[in-house]
Amino acid sequence: MVRRSRAESQEHNRAKVLVAARAEFTERGFRDAKIDQIAERAELTRGAVYSNFPGKQALYFAVLAEVAAESAEPPYPPTARTAEAALGDFARAWLARLPLATDEQRTAARLGRDLLPEILSGERTSRVYAQLTGLTAIVLGLALEGLRPGAARMVRVAETALTALHGAGQLAAAAPGFGEPFTMVTVCEALAGLGLDDEWRPAHLPFVPKARTVDEPWSPPALPDALRAEPARLGGDGVVAVLGLHRLAALEEAVRAAPAGAQVTVALVTGTPDELAPLARLVVTELRAGLLAAFPAPAWPRLQLVHDDTGALAAAAGLPARSDATEFAVRIADGRIVARADGYGACHAAAVG
Repeated sequence: MVRRSRAESQEHNRAKVLVAARAEFTERGFRDAKIDQIAERAELTRGAVYSNFPGKQALYFAVLAEVAAESAEPPYPPTARTAEAALGDFARAWLARLPLATDEQRTAARLGRDLLPEILSGERTSRVYAQLTGLTAIVLGLALEGLRPGAARMVRVAETALTALHGAGQLAAAAPGFGEPFTMVTVCEALAGLGLDDEWRPAHLPFVPKARTVDEPWSPPALPDALRAEPARLGGDGVVAVLGLHRLAALEEAVRAAPAGAQVTVALVTGTPDELAPLARLVVTELRAGLLAAFPAPAWPRLQLVHDDTGALAAAAGLPARSDATEFAVRIADGRIVARADGYGACHAAAVG
């Protein structure tokens, strides 16, 4: 029998914990699920469960992220060619994940029914979720703009659509059978045509210091692009931003300010990756599923999202420590770091030089 390495054993045990937790959460619901029962299902010790996940909440987020990843690939390619049609398809994909009124309470279809209560259970998770939802709105808005070259900013349209979709989701959970959730598809299509006053004017940008000019080697680690589920292209010219989970809105500064054709990469970091990274993975995976269902590849924003849980990409960019408040960016040219900025406005400063 081939002996597993320590890393292989840990990964094997982690997979067993996720399978067991998924079964436990499905059968009992989040609140009634027990770590001891999960350990028993996985044929592991309680300590082995905690060595992979710091608590039941993080494990729950990780299970939901895994479920979202399994259903991310749509059965057919997107056909929308207008912002209205794409936003409708995005809404349709979002609503298709909701449980039906006829679904039993203890089924996989209702696995996510405790997500929002868990997010609201503490300021730490709710604050991060607000930033992640803002990230979703920014990326969705940029994709809508990709179908309307030269059009006004559409992030506010995206924010309004997400507000409607989250509301429909909560009613589906709290009042099964009330209304027709897919009416939201028509509502979202109409939102794309509204003339909402939306202009990109961050008040602090005129006061942002210039990035520091440097000349250092750039040797990024191999990491996947979470939006496209493929290896991230980190060797080309562009901007690499490292953003803590409290500073995700700053990614729009990098995208708006970067020169035409430049690659923008955003590395998501946190001071507590074991606890909060699973929530970030869940939201980004759900965003990816919506984009895949609604937008042709040319409309996707020139943006890569990387989960930098270990801080390897941050370290390669010259940032030794990271936290949820991190805002740091570098500009890459000809395989070298040529500019670096830190603090508020770092993404804009690095992008414009």
